[in-house]
Amino acid sequence: MARTRANDFDEKRRGLLDSAAAVFAEQGMEKASMAQIAAHGQVSKALLYHYYPSKGELIFEIIITHLEEVEEAIEAADDPALPPQQRLRKLVGTVLEAYKGADNQHKVQLNATSALSDEQKAEILAIEKRIVRHFAVVLRQINPDLDNPERPLLTPVTMSLFGMMNWVYMWFRDGGRISREDYADVATTLILEGIKAVR
Repeated sequence: MARTRANDFDEKRRGLLDSAAAVFAEQGMEKASMAQIAAHGQVSKALLYHYYPSKGELIFEIIITHLEEVEEAIEAADDPALPPQQRLRKLVGTVLEAYKGADNQHKVQLNATSALSDEQKAEILAIEKRIVRHFAVVLRQINPDLDNPERPLLTPVTMSLFGMMNWVYMWFRDGGRISREDYADVATTLILEGIKAVR
């Protein structure tokens, strides 16, 4: 007979993922141990292994959960009826807001792919591509010439925007003089003004 899932399963699982992400971000993927993660999460190693049989599975779950939440936020916010410039700004703001409180998860995503299987990497890459596609579609609308087969600049421009968003955790501090909304305006303006000059 299948074991029934506890009522607080999702809450416990999320707590474990958050604790693990904090340990991985501080200690690094190689040095962090399951014992440290269990201690940080104030659970037994047995319980941790019950949810996640290996460190690789735990790392994968941190990354995939983070990306799924980002993708869900983007899908909810994306409005093709908006003018492309406003649509882009809304998407940028949505991603930066989704990154709020997720610095540890973001660090794991950027640094832990070597601990994953090929199948796990493929699943993560598929979500990343779907997320990027939302932005590429809008940037193509704003400047169709970016998608010129003889000089394909759509991907470089799109990934440049993600470079600005993905590394914001390195310097941004909530409560500082620049808000997430402010930076969303800055990043969007840099791209919108920049692609006018890209040839």
